[in-house]
Amino acid sequence: MTDVIKFEKHGAIGVITIDNPPANALSFAAKKGISDNFQACLKDDTCKGVVITGAGRMFVAGADISEFGKPTPEGYPELENNIRDIELSPKPVVAALNGLALGGGMELAMGCHYRIAMPAVSVGQPEVHLGFIPGGGGTQRLPRLVGIERALEMIVGGNPIDAATAVEYGALDEIVEGDLVARAIELAEQLADSGEAPRQTGAQTDKISDVDPQIFEDWRKKIAPKSRNMESPFECINTVEASTKMDIVEGLAFERETFVRLMMTAEAKSMRHMFFAEREVAKIPDVPKDTPVQEIKKAAIIGSGTMGGGIAMNFANAGISVVVVDIAQEALDAGLEKVNSNYAGSVSRGRITQDKMDQCMGLISGTTEYADLADVDIVIEAVFEEMELKKKIFAELDKVCKPETILASNTSSLDINEIATATNRPDKVCGTHFFSPANIMKLMENVRTKDSSKETVATIMGLAKTLRKTGVLVGVGDGFVGNRMLHISARIAEFMVEEGALPWQVDKVIYDFGFPMGPFAMNDLAGVDVRFLIREEQKKLYGDRRQSVIIDRLYETGRYGQKTNAGWYKYEDGSRKGEPDPFTEDLIVKTSAELGFERRDFSDEEILETYLYSMINTGAKVLEEGLAIRSGDIDVVWHYGYGFPRYWGGPMFYADLIGLPKIYEKVCELSERYGEWAAPSALLKSLAEEGKGFKDYTPS
Repeated sequence: MTDVIKFEKHGAIGVITIDNPPANALSFAAKKGISDNFQACLKDDTCKGVVITGAGRMFVAGADISEFGKPTPEGYPELENNIRDIELSPKPVVAALNGLALGGGMELAMGCHYRIAMPAVSVGQPEVHLGFIPGGGGTQRLPRLVGIERALEMIVGGNPIDAATAVEYGALDEIVEGDLVARAIELAEQLADSGEAPRQTGAQTDKISDVDPQIFEDWRKKIAPKSRNMESPFECINTVEASTKMDIVEGLAFERETFVRLMMTAEAKSMRHMFFAEREVAKIPDVPKDTPVQEIKKAAIIGSGTMGGGIAMNFANAGISVVVVDIAQEALDAGLEKVNSNYAGSVSRGRITQDKMDQCMGLISGTTEYADLADVDIVIEAVFEEMELKKKIFAELDKVCKPETILASNTSSLDINEIATATNRPDKVCGTHFFSPANIMKLMENVRTKDSSKETVATIMGLAKTLRKTGVLVGVGDGFVGNRMLHISARIAEFMVEEGALPWQVDKVIYDFGFPMGPFAMNDLAGVDVRFLIREEQKKLYGDRRQSVIIDRLYETGRYGQKTNAGWYKYEDGSRKGEPDPFTEDLIVKTSAELGFERRDFSDEEILETYLYSMINTGAKVLEEGLAIRSGDIDVVWHYGYGFPRYWGGPMFYADLIGLPKIYEKVCELSERYGEWAAPSALLKSLAEEGKGFKDYTPS
């Protein structure tokens, strides 16, 4: 048959084993192998029943995503036909789940007549995370097994459940502690000898009858805030609803039609891109998989402020002992109390137990003495963005830490190559840029200096995984990758406000595109004063390149954002939701007049293109300069660090969707308006002229 499917006969029972590592994905070959072996069992009069299981630690983790969009080879079956054939089989078929059963794997199991699993198994329908719906009958069979509410939870939410919960819900029939396949064979024999017709999932209607249609409206309202601009979550609801109105044949046809349509949308293409991009970021071309990795048993954090405390929580959550350092005991006590308060809040909200909090707090200690860091394996400095201060700290750490200790900076923009000169171990110096709030945000922008060793790089990338972060390796440059691009698009947004737009108009356009907030709301959250100081540093670096004046005028008023209850917006009674403020509008109009601008109208389209295309152009420069390994790495940074909507695939993938010629043309216009700093990158120009996309770019 095929190499990815193994078949053995155990007495009167045929055992089909899916052996397509690492995930036992349902590739074209796997589906054909299952079908061919199953049909052979049906034709074999000596075969009374069938068991389907997986090799290794997976049953089936889903379809083979790399084959999505490719035509099915002639003579190869579609998954939904495979599953329907199994469901209609006159011989009993038992699914023996040895590991994860997700997506098509769960659908295959539901098509079988009986489902048993090992205790550690998880099952689910996560297709919504890839921008489409289950396409092998999941939206029709799961409601029949677990009921409408639970099916909606699993399909719209896309999160798996464990075996015990699956048995409770009715998705699985039995948990097996011993030999899974032996029990499956025994069960298949019992079912065959019972004389009863196999139990078809599609024929069950008890849990989908007399359903109040209001449940579906309630779910649509429930998901609306977090599903802006998306189709797939709502189509998940629509197809589950169809299971209550159609018989299994009609329901499967409706599901298939919806699935095929969604597969070709920009949403699905973008989310599939992000799926692969997240897996690619861990691959560093010049750092082999077998590169030695230092063990991190104990860490230290320099600075007990918001960032330092949040970073410390990451280590404690991962079970790693961490010591927080501050020069003043009062500041240290306040910082540790804030950490304690954060954990207590999680306990009160039911997110962690009191025991977990106690365990984590037990791993966090504090000190005011650098001498107490003699035994740590990594130090992460998280103090103010002042170069001389950081160099002074690194020089001190170099003296007290053991030679193999990694010295890392949480700087968001400073030159780590220069910081490394303060030490005698430049090969052990790197950046570990956490995003605020550090205990929540998933991104770790890991910065490789010109001297960082391969072992140091491998260690910090492995550390990101240990801390349950998505680590992306970047190079040293102004703002690295994320902030380099943010600073340019923020400056562009400020220019638009000087010329005629208003902050709330710009923010609404960016929010409606899918970001969690626009640049001015983000500025108020981070601090107008912080943005001002960043610009001052940029002036030192780049001389008199034109900077927006409006931020200076706002800074001069002392309105620093949420921290002062007023910035671009006003914040009543400490609210975090800002309201447009006539004071700000008046300040903007006066500044425009001062600069000699005759204010003009900006369309939403112009705002969006100006903001995003300037960001994309900077991303092209980042690629050109080698600060990012791949365009997909930039997309991952922007999704996890800045909330670029997953359903647009990140700025570089979005650019490919739009087409680089259009973006290049717009960036040329921006360059004419704002000067050389906004000029199109050579990479954007060449790719646009060649009719290629960023996906086609491979660094030389």
